[in-house]
Amino acid sequence: MKQKIFVIAALILLLCLILFMTRDLFFSHSENKPNPYEYDLKALKSADTTQSLYTEDRQIHTRLAEIHGVATDAADNIYIAGNGGVEIYSRDGVFLKKFSIKGTARCITVDVKDNIYLGMEDHVEIWNGSGKLITQWTSPGEESIITSIAVTDTWVFLADAGRKVVYRCDLSGKMIDRIGEKDPENKIPGFIVPSPYFDLGIAPDGSLWVVNPGRHEFEKYTFDGRLVSTWGEANMTMEGFCGCCNPSHFAFLHDGSFVTSEKGIERIKIYTSGGKFNSIVALSASFEEGTKGLDLAVDSRDRVIVLDPVKLMVRIFVKKK
Repeated sequence: MKQKIFVIAALILLLCLILFMTRDLFFSHSENKPNPYEYDLKALKSADTTQSLYTEDRQIHTRLAEIHGVATDAADNIYIAGNGGVEIYSRDGVFLKKFSIKGTARCITVDVKDNIYLGMEDHVEIWNGSGKLITQWTSPGEESIITSIAVTDTWVFLADAGRKVVYRCDLSGKMIDRIGEKDPENKIPGFIVPSPYFDLGIAPDGSLWVVNPGRHEFEKYTFDGRLVSTWGEANMTMEGFCGCCNPSHFAFLHDGSFVTSEKGIERIKIYTSGGKFNSIVALSASFEEGTKGLDLAVDSRDRVIVLDPVKLMVRIFVKKK
């Protein structure tokens, strides 16, 4: 008899424990209490009241069904790359040319000879301005996702979001160095790349900068891979970067200032060459909610050229007079 009472008491105790642990499933909706840990992007966006120093000057509506990258050449022509093709427009938005590609270009850059470098998922293709394929480089590996390309007179730098590393290649495509791999001895933290947003660029002074998106930082490297300096802060203020993998893209003004774009809170900002917040180009209200992939380019007049993949257009912002 005592054993039965003990078993019944144990079952009642277990049932009470289960009800206590699962009470939120039954009562959270009726209580309608706010979640103090909720990441409220709408509130953050509505809090953006900083006045923009830029205005939207014009738009270029692409004929491609899907777009991922934008670049300019020495004549300020604008190149748009995406699924199945590349389009070229004049600096005033006049359509000049289109050529077809097989597959999807995830990123694009144009060198001083107007050769067009395309990141085609796991490999690089180089095309000339007439739309002829010059060469295709060997893929670094099946896991590779080429998300950014920068070219100098001697080197080509590739950001590989799949392998979380930057490659330095010669102009023939031969890999010379792997940059940014975790190296505690040389105080290199390693890139954290949770999603395929991993950008790099060459500053006007010739230095290599790479975004470490999971750390919300910019990292400056020598061409042989030595980490020189970093800047950036993870916070929810206008001055910082928040959310996952931000900034997602960047470009340089001619004075070395950084133009950055973000996802989560869709906005375009400018930081000084030393990494200090300077001004706003466009706030979240300028974009459809959930927009990702706001690739950036800057032309010779320091116009900020923004790829809007949701609205399928390029948007050109100029500084207010």
